Amino acid sequence: MNGIAHTNYLECLLKSWSTKPTESLSWLGQLRARAIDRVSTQRLPTKRDEEWRFTDISSLVDLPFQPSQPDSNLQVQDIEHLCVKEVKNRLVFVDGHYSPQLSTVIDSTALVIGNLPTFLSTHASTLESHLGQYAKFDNNVFTALNTAFLRDGALIWIPKNAVIVEPIHLLFIATQNEVTSYPRCLLVGEPGSNVTLIEDYVALQQGAYITNSVTEISLAANAHAKHIRIQRESTQAFHLANCAVSLAHASNYQSTSITLGSQISRYNLDVRLTDEAAECTIDGLTLIADRQLADTHTCIDHLKPNGTSRQQHKCIVDDAAHAVFNGKIMVRPHAQHTNSSQSSRNLLLSKTAQVDTKPQLEIFADDVKCAHGATVGQLDQEEIFYLESRGLSEIAARNLLTYAFGAEIISRIPVTSLRQQLERTVLSQTQSN
Repeated sequence: MNGIAHTNYLECLLKSWSTKPTESLSWLGQLRARAIDRVSTQRLPTKRDEEWRFTDISSLVDLPFQPSQPDSNLQVQDIEHLCVKEVKNRLVFVDGHYSPQLSTVIDSTALVIGNLPTFLSTHASTLESHLGQYAKFDNNVFTALNTAFLRDGALIWIPKNAVIVEPIHLLFIATQNEVTSYPRCLLVGEPGSNVTLIEDYVALQQGAYITNSVTEISLAANAHAKHIRIQRESTQAFHLANCAVSLAHASNYQSTSITLGSQISRYNLDVRLTDEAAECTIDGLTLIADRQLADTHTCIDHLKPNGTSRQQHKCIVDDAAHAVFNGKIMVRPHAQHTNSSQSSRNLLLSKTAQVDTKPQLEIFADDVKCAHGATVGQLDQEEIFYLESRGLSEIAARNLLTYAFGAEIISRIPVTSLRQQLERTVLSQTQSN
């Protein structure tokens, strides 16, 4: 293996990888084979790697977690509390495997939606031109692993000028312990299309397992997508996720990411504005406690003129939890007239809570408007005093201010029932006695 030291975890996965003889001749089989070859030359990142210096995943080293197998007896009534009432199309994956009996797909000429393997023959050329083209795995071992073990996956294809009014719900449910699952999503919006996507990771029980997900989003000219991502996995789990977004001329991408669960989580979001007048809005909220570690890395890459990006990321950290935010905005030489702003705001609720934040600007054009900033602090004593003067107790004042800090991000979710559900979650998790 090229002389590179491998962990038990990677060795275990390499040994478990297999392919069918017929797959080796297909483009997907070749993609998977290239990915496993890359895995064999890589290693798990450590704190010695600059991009991982605040996030220690060494506890993965000795976890021989095999890929999960289809093994679910879930019934529709078991997941009713996870459903979003505004949704008509819902794809459900249990431990990374598609569950047709739990999914609801309304036949429509307005979109193509379903489990990715079912479209390999009917949409082969289109899939080949998008799948694996945005989330690169040459230098990302987790993306390489996800691609190598790619079987099931969510495909959403929005035709030209189609407007999908109801949100689409991708529900990824963890039920097995001591396994690794590989959720995969591909969203393609053709010119002038419009869609709202909910990407939702949940656990039905506490337990140790690994979720390694990859999402790819391609928006053509004038396409619009709202992307709501919720991570509420088991607090004993590992959640390792990569999302890559490609924006064409005058397309618009709006992302709201909520991180609540997992013992250790890492979310990489890479957005490339590949043509003129593309726009993106990136909002994030991390709410963690106990000894959770949540790491968010984002890169917004402006390649062409007249692009616009806005990012606000907030962290609420309690007990001995540790939040990390690393946000990079790049403005390439030809990306004149870029307008970009980035804000990282962090609230520490205990003396042992920790935040590492690093907003970055790399500007190679001279006619741009860019700004960034970061704050780390505790609740404002003057604001607490003001609320106490209006009759609230100190605890009630603190709870209200903490909730309001996080609710600003939640309020931007455009799906009413989901927004209300998350507001209740934030309210319950920001209440102290």
